[in-house]
Amino acid sequence: MQDSNNVLDPWQDLLGITADPPERRSKCDKCKRPKVVCWCSSLPNPPVDTQSSIVILQHPAEEKRTLRTALMLQLGLKPGKCIVYKGKKFPSPKNQAELEPILQSANSLLLYPSKTSVPLETIRQQTQAGEGPQGPFTLVLIDGTWPQAKAIYASSPILHHMHQVKLISAGISDYIIRTQPTEGCLSTLETAAQSLAVLEGRPELRALLVQPLHALCKFQIDNGAVEHQSKEYRIKNNQYPKQIGKRLNRLLNYSTICRPEAKDAEVANGELSEITNYTSVQNS
Repeated sequence: MQDSNNVLDPWQDLLGITADPPERRSKCDKCKRPKVVCWCSSLPNPPVDTQSSIVILQHPAEEKRTLRTALMLQLGLKPGKCIVYKGKKFPSPKNQAELEPILQSANSLLLYPSKTSVPLETIRQQTQAGEGPQGPFTLVLIDGTWPQAKAIYASSPILHHMHQVKLISAGISDYIIRTQPTEGCLSTLETAAQSLAVLEGRPELRALLVQPLHALCKFQIDNGAVEHQSKEYRIKNNQYPKQIGKRLNRLLNYSTICRPEAKDAEVANGELSEITNYTSVQNS
């Protein structure tokens, strides 16, 4: 006869296993990344204080991304200067009392490339001239892929009535380990940093706030990652291996106002007559 105690031993061993496996690598309390790849030492110290503030409307899928930059922005700015709301439609019953007054404020600006959006630089000029809202401003960004951002915008009617702006002087992304659609697409961190630099009249803000991104990219490249050229660059240089889809076509052809010098650019396969700049919030 089999000893009943021996039969129970394996079950008792199973009962002793914890529901969650132990962490294999210790993580940083701030950035939640393994300490060996922590970028917190590159954060501004002390955190940057600005007159303007940032509100990020983040698609839930962004939480699954490994290399996110929105947290870099939160930690790089003084506490309370960057607030993240998660969802697919805004405001939601959960955050309506807090968020709705922000979205309805005359001093809130939605960074979104609509037909009615005006250059953010114009807002700065109007402020200096004593025209329009005088600030401080709240800059609202939608954080997600371009399809996700469009879906959030379409399902959130309150956003349609906001003062909408776009960046002209976007520059080239420093997020060199990720492929951008066009030369002017920026990560969430870079978009916010450049926007704050314009609104505050402090050009040094972008370089200061994106230092953690530089640290992240350097670590990845030192450990085997490669630099990525934008799809626009590869198309212009006959290096893009795929047929240009409708979505990429629309991005490349978006608003020549954003980058007038690109309207005479030639594209290798002749599908596009102009290359334009779209400052994206899709690469958080």
